[in-house]
Amino acid sequence: MLDREGGEPLWSQLEHELRRRMELGHFGARFPTDRELMEIYGVSRHTARHAVGQLGADGIVRRARGVGTSVDLRTFERSLGSLYSLFQVVEESGVTQHSAVRRLELVRDPMAADRLGLGPDADLVLLDRIRYAGAEPLELDRVWLPAAAAAPLLDADFTHTSLYNELERATGRRPNEGWERIRPAIPTDEQRAALDLRDGGAVFCIERLGTNDGEPVEWRLTAIRGDRFTFVA
Repeated sequence: MLDREGGEPLWSQLEHELRRRMELGHFGARFPTDRELMEIYGVSRHTARHAVGQLGADGIVRRARGVGTSVDLRTFERSLGSLYSLFQVVEESGVTQHSAVRRLELVRDPMAADRLGLGPDADLVLLDRIRYAGAEPLELDRVWLPAAAAAPLLDADFTHTSLYNELERATGRRPNEGWERIRPAIPTDEQRAALDLRDGGAVFCIERLGTNDGEPVEWRLTAIRGDRFTFVA
């Protein structure tokens, strides 16, 4: 419950509590009304509205006149500092994730090979796809993997599956460590068209090196819609 003796404002405590409960899967069917929040947490209407208003400003819930407040399932959220699978993030939100594969082939790419700790002439498996949440494009994703281990993925169907699941099925390994670099960006023309972005829409550009017990297994460049995905620290 809320700490009325502490220094943190009640509305901020309530906001954090509601976020915590949503991360546990609560409120999927119905978000509580302001009056219900007042009764459950013993707060004023102003406090309840302020907390919910902040969730709305962050795109986590939506308010509609005559309908009330609901969790916005169009926006997907992931904590920084954790190794995650976008497939799992989307599907756990109750939305079907699928991919349109643009390229799945053997390539040579000196930059990607260098990131993977390989020589410039090393054979790599390239997976280039547009990933969808429901009917809307969410992410433009390019992944390079060492062909010595990942060649069996050339026969995989990535329409509705996780790369990490397919990688583990083919090689017995999946990333268990790694790092990401995230920056906001104005999308290129290619990204704007692929992701069906409106004018003014931004993206997060993500670089990821995934490793298994310290050995590089994937180098990934991703552009994900800034209006559909958030990172939380």
